[in-house]
Order: sequence, then structure tokens, then C-alpha cells
Amino acid sequence: MFRSYLRLALFALGLLVGVQVPGFIDDYSKRVDAHRIEAEQGLKGFRQTAERFFKGDLVALVGHYQASADPVMRSDAQSLGTLVERSAFLEREAKAMQGAWYAQVWHLATAADHELMKETLDAYRYQVLLVPEAIAWGIACAMLLAWLLESLALLIGMLLGVGRSQKVQQRHWR
Repeated sequence: MFRSYLRLALFALGLLVGVQVPGFIDDYSKRVDAHRIEAEQGLKGFRQTAERFFKGDLVALVGHYQASADPVMRSDAQSLGTLVERSAFLEREAKAMQGAWYAQVWHLATAADHELMKETLDAYRYQVLLVPEAIAWGIACAMLLAWLLESLALLIGMLLGVGRSQKVQQRHWR
């Protein structure tokens, strides 16, 4: 009886963990978009200047600032270059988060920005979404967790000889 309740508890735990996945993916995507919009807002004036003098090429504008004899302009070139790189990175990150669900999960697991991931984790509030994706994730995680832990328990039990009859144990010790 205890084993049945333990199985149910593990299944419930897996279900609750699994329903968090779509919410976390959504929060990460929103965070990336917010940072991307902020970066674009910071580049707005520079984009206008690049449009007017360099056919919209921000890299050429940065190069022009770097080549300037004015030390203030050279100093600003580094700041502008950082802004341009950050904007391009956030654009790539936003595109990665617009793919299929499995591509989003793979991106978060393997290539997500650690800083953005930490921000998302720090601000994340656990939620139970009742949308088909969350239900599917919940059931899949619950089944997987229950199966893995039960398999592990059975393996440990087999290694320790739990559940074997005394005759079988005596036969193996001869």
C-alpha cells in the first residue's frame, strides 16, 4: 500500500514539474523580447544616423567612430559596438524562441544565455497553466519520473536481493 501511495506522490510531483515547462519557456521568451525591444530603443538614434550617412550600416558607423581623431568619438565607438552586438544577439535569441516547442526546449537546454536564464529563474513564479501544452508536458514528465524512479528502486532491490525467496538465495550461495 505504501508503494502505491509513493507512486502516486511521484506521479503528482512529475506532473507539477512538467506543467512548469511551458510557463518557463513563455517567461524566457518574453524576457528576451523585452531586452530586445530595449536594445532597439537604445539604438534608435544611431540607426537614424547610420541610415543617413552609411546606408543603414551600424557596423560602418562604429568603424567611423573608431577611426575618428576625437578621443570622445573613439570612446563612444566601444559603447556603440557593444550595443550593436547585444542587439544582434537578442535578435538571434528571439528567433530561436519562435521555433517549434522542441526547438525551444533544445535551445533552452543547450544554448540559452546564462544571464537571461538566471533572470528568468529569479523572477519566475510557479504557475499551473491549463493549456494543452502544459497538460502534455505534465503527463509526460510524471510518467517519465515515475518510470525512472520505479526502475531505479527495482534495480537496487535486485542488487540487494530484496524479494527473492530463501531457496533462490541459498542456491546462489552454494
